[in-house]
Amino acid sequence: MFLHSVNLWNLAFYALMVFMATVGLWDVFFGFEENKCSMSYMFEYPEYQKIELPKKLAKRYPAYELYLYGEGSYAEEHKVLPLTGIPVLFLPGNAGSYKQVRSIGSIALRKAEDIDFKYHFDFFSVNFNEELVALYGGSLQKQTKFVHECIKTILKLYKGQEFAPKSVAIIGHSMGGLVARALLTLKNFKQDLINLLITQATPHVAPVMPLDRFITDFYMTVNNYWILNARHINLTTLSVAGGFRDYQVRSGLTFLPKLSHHTSALSVVSSAVPKTWVSTDHLSIVWCKQLQLTTIRAFFDLIDADTKQITQNPKKKLSVLNHHFIRHPAKHFEENPSIISDLTGTSMWVPVKVSKWTYVAYNESDKIYFTFPLANHRKIYTHVYCQSTMLDTNSWIFGCINSTSMCRQGVDLSWKAELLPTIKSLTLRLQDYPSLSHLVVYVPSIHGSKFVVDCEFFKKETRSIQLPVTHLFSFGLSSRKVILNTSGLFYNIELLNFGQIYQAFKINVVSKCSGVKEEITSIYKLHIPWSYEDSLTIAQVPSSTEISVKLHIAQPENDSHVALLKMYTSSDCQYEVTVKTSFSQILGQVVRFHGGALPAYVISSILLAYGGQLYSLFSTGHCLEYAAMLDKEAKPYKVDPFVIMVKFLLGYKWFKEFWDMLLLPELDAIVLTSQSMCFPLVSLILFLFGTCTAYWGGLLSSTSVRLLSSLWLTLKRPSELPKDMKIISPDWPILTVILIIVSWTTCGAFAILLTYLYYVFKIVHLQASLTTFKNSQTVNPKHSRRSEKKSSHHKDSTVHHLRLSASDAEDSLRMHSTVINLLTWIVLLSMPSLIYWLKNLRYYFKLNPDPCKPLAFILIPTMAVLGNTYTASIKSRKAGGREEDQPGKRPWEEGRPLLKPQLMITEI
Repeated sequence: MFLHSVNLWNLAFYALMVFMATVGLWDVFFGFEENKCSMSYMFEYPEYQKIELPKKLAKRYPAYELYLYGEGSYAEEHKVLPLTGIPVLFLPGNAGSYKQVRSIGSIALRKAEDIDFKYHFDFFSVNFNEELVALYGGSLQKQTKFVHECIKTILKLYKGQEFAPKSVAIIGHSMGGLVARALLTLKNFKQDLINLLITQATPHVAPVMPLDRFITDFYMTVNNYWILNARHINLTTLSVAGGFRDYQVRSGLTFLPKLSHHTSALSVVSSAVPKTWVSTDHLSIVWCKQLQLTTIRAFFDLIDADTKQITQNPKKKLSVLNHHFIRHPAKHFEENPSIISDLTGTSMWVPVKVSKWTYVAYNESDKIYFTFPLANHRKIYTHVYCQSTMLDTNSWIFGCINSTSMCRQGVDLSWKAELLPTIKSLTLRLQDYPSLSHLVVYVPSIHGSKFVVDCEFFKKETRSIQLPVTHLFSFGLSSRKVILNTSGLFYNIELLNFGQIYQAFKINVVSKCSGVKEEITSIYKLHIPWSYEDSLTIAQVPSSTEISVKLHIAQPENDSHVALLKMYTSSDCQYEVTVKTSFSQILGQVVRFHGGALPAYVISSILLAYGGQLYSLFSTGHCLEYAAMLDKEAKPYKVDPFVIMVKFLLGYKWFKEFWDMLLLPELDAIVLTSQSMCFPLVSLILFLFGTCTAYWGGLLSSTSVRLLSSLWLTLKRPSELPKDMKIISPDWPILTVILIIVSWTTCGAFAILLTYLYYVFKIVHLQASLTTFKNSQTVNPKHSRRSEKKSSHHKDSTVHHLRLSASDAEDSLRMHSTVINLLTWIVLLSMPSLIYWLKNLRYYFKLNPDPCKPLAFILIPTMAVLGNTYTASIKSRKAGGREEDQPGKRPWEEGRPLLKPQLMITEI
């Protein structure tokens, strides 16, 4: 019956919307590279030593604990306190475990063993009882205060030691990183207690799903504090995002706000981190071996040799983080690197005068210096590019001043090189080094290994090629192409008109090689100048390689940079680059960036349909099907103008204060605009997706009620037709009071769930009664007529008793089914606080703070009225009770039989 109320065109439209939403969801959950992270393993059995907290603290936070991680002999030795290392505190995130510290803790322990424990780190971890803090924000402030107490407790464990620490480093995963930032907002917190903060997949900008006001208030407090106090915050902070594999926290939310006075903050995507170069999901970011190795290398480089603790020098901290997480020059970190190097010893000096040069080194017994005179090249070329497949950390390229055939000292240019997965490369603009007379490439003596060194001089315009991207609405039917004919080693493809988050493309690179016998590797690097979200693709040529191109952060308005596809190519191959729009990835971007707002659009569509049903009931006396009213009433122009008007009014202080006084959430449109994610069609697309979801949700709800009623009839079939029923059931006021007390003393979401289940029970009973009555009419129509005649003589003068016809019961079911569909979404959105309450029931009987309590106080009485409201009561009030006396004159029964069977709905 539900499907019959929708015409084929509308059904096809809803099916199309489901298909588009499915394509978008598939792109978010599956449209990314495979997991290339190596698993990190423990060499010895991990142990977690519980740190005894002060009794008052343990009593105040009974659900929280503090642990020290260890393995083998290290764990045995440190069971006897105090400690002697460098403290690092790990904070788990939403539903996270304190045991997630084992990956980075084990790697740090192995690194300390390699240097004979000259330095070592003590890794602590907090047990937050795996709370759902990303969905329920009531415990975020409590977690923050507990972490403050943990830091003070940790530092006490080092008292009396020669190099006792005065601060701790913090690694925060997911919401743990936000809790760490919130420490600075505490009144009695000293900023010096934290010397370094590294967050992993932490949504700093905004919550992923702002389900309650406690989450949004917490975010507002933290971010406002960091913005207003930027001048005084000296905490070096690094935020690492997981990339497109992390579908739980999109990387755009992890980027710390760029503040003019706060220069000690870095944000990077794991796919751009040197020696990592992989995307991680939300959980693998804590155990991805490549990323954890990079993090531990940075930690050990941060140690001050004098204090044997993490350095207090902010410049060194930032320098180390840049070295390991932003641009790695293929050299070990040095705080003050030697710029001038001695080029002496028994070495061969070989002059090279050609503009393009390749040298294959294999079993070289002598050191060789290849010198490139720059005087003649400056007249023709603008840049020089060199690369080497020898990935050691020694200096390999230098610049000489006023040299003829050889030079004794050279400027070490190796620090300006960049490490890539298979090569280390250097590009220099010649006019930036006017004092250099020669470029020197050093080839060491090697035995048993082979590597290749290439250099070439070129003009910038010959290696920079502009490629305008295809239009958003080309749907992948058209493409643009460039062919790289010259035999160069390096190209920059400028992707013009590409800078918005709703743009997505597929770039296909086809390489064709001539006369190549050995395996050649090419590297394609997507470089986004306005954020560190680069990604690399390694291809064996000749081949055809497809690259997905989309953004985590939109291009700022005042930024004129162009996204680049950097191609590190082979001189023996020809490359053809084709770009076309990827419609599936565009839908994925819509879901990724705006999926959190979908429930609001679904609920608005349901409310519009419900309003249409009420209007049809009052105007015609008949309630139309939910699907038909959804098609008729759920229109974007009924919502968008209101949103635009409210957005405009929120610009006025008085309206904003009134809005906040009503505890209304922040408008999504304002949030999207502030994050550069608002584009003209997003509201329309989300509304269509919301209407589609509301339709199929209504179908599922209606089907579920019918199935439950069938089960009810199987278990307990009514022996006779139900009797008269009062409009206001006597048990509902009592039940309402009981549920409100439950909401007040326990959890509002629990009371809402009980109300929902009782409401469903009543509607299932109504459906079962209607089904039984219809079946009895089919089996014994004569008895039905006699019952109808008998009931027509029975008239109750009181307005508190009603007789419902079969059509009235069907109308009532349609109304209640819509309400159940709406209630289902309300219950689903309130589930996180219920789960939190159930999980902590052994500690707290009453949920405090409770985001659902105000809603429960409003919803429970409302459901009490709606649950006992039938369309017959509305009709009788509308016509003053005359409809029952004149059944043949009802305008909404035109075309129906005058004598209708009557169904008596009883009190449950």
